[in-house]
Amino acid sequence: MADHDHDPRDDETLMQAWRDGELAAFRLLYGRHRLRLYRFLVRETGSNAAGDELFQEVWLSVVHQRAHYQPWARFSTWLLETAHRRLVDWHRREHRHRWNSDLDATDEVADHCPLPDDAAANRQSGRQLRECLRTLPPEQREAFLLKEEHELGLTEIARLTGAAAETVKSRVRYAIAKLRICMEALA
Repeated sequence: MADHDHDPRDDETLMQAWRDGELAAFRLLYGRHRLRLYRFLVRETGSNAAGDELFQEVWLSVVHQRAHYQPWARFSTWLLETAHRRLVDWHRREHRHRWNSDLDATDEVADHCPLPDDAAANRQSGRQLRECLRTLPPEQREAFLLKEEHELGLTEIARLTGAAAETVKSRVRYAIAKLRICMEALA
């Protein structure tokens, strides 16, 4: 097990400890969140290179913001809000519509950063799930991944994405229904 699995402190306490000068707290936070954050960024950009670039930008932003950190929400929500802002900036910079990502570039990442259920499921189920995720409209995919992979609540997702909570709830519900149909068709 990794070191971050042994520390009983929650993320918010670790962030405050790091803000106050405890360098080891940053290593723990980074260890807890790096894979999911990286996977999210690559899936949202459709590119390993862009995901790498944004991953670095997000952590650099976290470093710059740490002195002003206040636990108004879970650390993971704060981190993903930072990532979301960087994604919006990246799409603007690249002159791309926010939802025109090509998910084919994420296969390699998916193998190194499996979804939580992939560990229990066989590799074929993981491939089927990734294929079905590609079929979702981008807004539904983002809401589903934030809820299931990052364990955010609907209110947190709404705040992060700027969508109404009811809209997020619908996006997640539709995503689950579409994924269920797709997985059954591929089985």
